[in-house]
Amino acid sequence: MLFRVLSSIGVDYKFGGASHATGFDCSGLVAHVFREGYGIALPRHTLGQSQVGQPVPPGDLKPGDLVFYNTLNRPYSHVGIYLGDGRFIHAPRTGSAVRIESLKSAYWTKRWNGARRIDVRL
Repeated sequence: MLFRVLSSIGVDYKFGGASHATGFDCSGLVAHVFREGYGIALPRHTLGQSQVGQPVPPGDLKPGDLVFYNTLNRPYSHVGIYLGDGRFIHAPRTGSAVRIESLKSAYWTKRWNGARRIDVRL
């Protein structure tokens, strides 16, 4: 699954996008990775994704966990996938591309909403 998400680095952001061909928005990237990597159909929007799986405390994050942020003055308005070593991958915004960032940056730290772990046992 992590290989699949890493292969998305550099794909352009596109609101409503959910594939390498169309580009990705944040929730589209997450839905694509879980569908293609595990055959798991997640909700298409961040709020729905924030209600799936189990909550994870920040100190217990594992690669593949979903990380949520308040970027639009509303809770759970942005999502990424935790990679390990304090980093996550996401589709940030119009004019950007899928990229890796640090959870510890001031921008992301003050917008943290929580994390969820999806059971991917097949």
